[in-house]
Amino acid sequence: MTFALSRFTFLCFIAAAGVAVGEDVRSAYTAPGTFPTSVYESYWNDPTVTSAQPQPVISDPATHSVFPEILTDPAHFPKNDTVDPHPLPTALQPSQLLQQAIGQIKSVASNPVLDTCAKCQSSFTIAKMLVLAAPEQGPLLAEAICVYFNYSSTCYNEYSELALGSVFTQVVALGDMSGYDGQLICARLLSLCPVPPTVPLNLTGWFAKPKPSPLPPSKQPSGERLKVLHVSDIHIDPRYATGYEANCTAYLCCRENVWNAASPDHVVLPAPRYGSYLCDTPMSLMLAAMQAIPVLTETEGTGFNFSLFTGDLTAHDPDNQYSRYVFLVVVYDLLKKYVGPPPVYATLGNHDTYMQFQMIPYYLGGPLGNQFNWLYEHVSSLWYHDEWLPMNSVEYAKTHYAAYSIKRPDGLRIISLDTDILNYFSYVNATAPDPFGILRWVTDELQVAEDAGERVWIIGHVISGWDGTQSQLNPTNLCRCLVDRYSPHVIANIFYGHNHEDEFSVFYANNASAMNAETALAVSWISPSLTPLTNLNSGFRMYEVDSVVFFIQPRCSWISRVDEFPSLDNQTNVGPTYFLEYSAREAYGGNITWGMNDPLNATWWHLVTEQMETNITLSQTFRKYQSKSSVKAIPCNETCLTASICYMRSGSASLAYENCPPGYGYT
Repeated sequence: MTFALSRFTFLCFIAAAGVAVGEDVRSAYTAPGTFPTSVYESYWNDPTVTSAQPQPVISDPATHSVFPEILTDPAHFPKNDTVDPHPLPTALQPSQLLQQAIGQIKSVASNPVLDTCAKCQSSFTIAKMLVLAAPEQGPLLAEAICVYFNYSSTCYNEYSELALGSVFTQVVALGDMSGYDGQLICARLLSLCPVPPTVPLNLTGWFAKPKPSPLPPSKQPSGERLKVLHVSDIHIDPRYATGYEANCTAYLCCRENVWNAASPDHVVLPAPRYGSYLCDTPMSLMLAAMQAIPVLTETEGTGFNFSLFTGDLTAHDPDNQYSRYVFLVVVYDLLKKYVGPPPVYATLGNHDTYMQFQMIPYYLGGPLGNQFNWLYEHVSSLWYHDEWLPMNSVEYAKTHYAAYSIKRPDGLRIISLDTDILNYFSYVNATAPDPFGILRWVTDELQVAEDAGERVWIIGHVISGWDGTQSQLNPTNLCRCLVDRYSPHVIANIFYGHNHEDEFSVFYANNASAMNAETALAVSWISPSLTPLTNLNSGFRMYEVDSVVFFIQPRCSWISRVDEFPSLDNQTNVGPTYFLEYSAREAYGGNITWGMNDPLNATWWHLVTEQMETNITLSQTFRKYQSKSSVKAIPCNETCLTASICYMRSGSASLAYENCPPGYGYT
């Protein structure tokens, strides 16, 4: 193969190699010092000056237009090009946005780089963008995601706009889905994230006054005892169907619309007339309990001095089957007839709202902030009608989450509030310790009581502590601080329901940094339920209370055995038997040095937990009574018993999460 070089290429080559070339070859050129002005017809400036670059006038031969001077002016830089096209995607219709959101969530879910927490929060962030742009698409997204991830076989019933879909849309739109709120939802509702830590409290300015030191002198007991009934979680079921499936596959059982999947055409376990373990309270059981209470407590003809009802009137209906039940009226009427005439101090439960588990901050304003006012107005009006509350308390309750504070003639102040701070809207602004403003009000009421030298009972439904699964961490952390500040000289007792089981929790001073008899401040009494759900007996309790210091002396619990209910069918001679299950002092205090008239206060209950640490039989006794002596109770091993003691010492959910093994809260 041969190569031919041009003369010019050859000359360049030999010049580079240092070879002399002939005189007819030029190896350098010096340009003129003046700009060749003839290149362009005209200029924006003088092209002959040396202080600036020439700016020729340029024209476009295709459009016959002259480009503006500013494009070559060194003193001006355009911020953007306003002439050339900058197209954006075509706006999508709401239904198309929905399909895009579904597709993006599916892509996130299948991304192998992301962990489950990142996938969950990313998906909620996508959902937030959708519902802000097209709120009506939120329920449809919830249904679609429910179907895609196979969360339920009845996704429409559960997540349509007429069920939880509207709530889902509101919470996602209002919450910080990429931050703490989203992580908390993914942790508590879906178990896809770790639970975020409790946010440190800043209590600067929260309390009007510091805690008195020393505390004011204690009041002396009167020796006179009041009888107080505590009933909770009635969950009356107006749709209870005797003879239908009591061992159903899809909850709630003892209904005509449920069955056992292994035997869909034949009833496996017929629902007894008086109730069953996987069912709520039939009217027959409700009346049997109401008839038994006055007799067993020896209050026939007189009634109690007063009673407590810590919430949950209605059945555990699926969300789509909830409504504004007439049985709200029925239950209050029965309580008045059988445990009155003195007042029943009631509070709302998480199942007493429509939709259930709802409580929304008033600060949202408008239709969103006031969407549950109908409920607060209705129940408070019923409390007035039944002569349980005066009008001034009712007027306050109507516009404050059905909360009220009332001073009884005997001097005791009752503070009732909706403690459902694990409702869906509590996931909005979840870093705040008091997103609803309700604890601000409680603090002010406690300060009023302290200034007046009053004793206080606080009643709510959802517990603040125990195993930590039922309340948000940050509000219960503030709740713990309130109890620390105003106990034991103001707060005498705290009462809850919700768990359906017979339990208690102790509050300690100084964030429970030391848990002993000296630091125990207050106790929360967690009432057993009247409903047998789930796998429990039916029960209620009574306290005998000193009429001045309002500490509890004896505390007795009565139960009825649900396993005996089938034998009561097909006859009318006898109904359920309620009987004394146990007295707290006799059951737990045998090895504690404590006077017969000394109160069952936080100190005593802490000493009970100390006894349980060394006496496994006593711990097992507690677990037995926790289930109301149910034959369905799950055996509790040593780890379980240790966890139970930890729950007893956890007045707040934040402490339980920090200190206690999870998973042993229920029997």
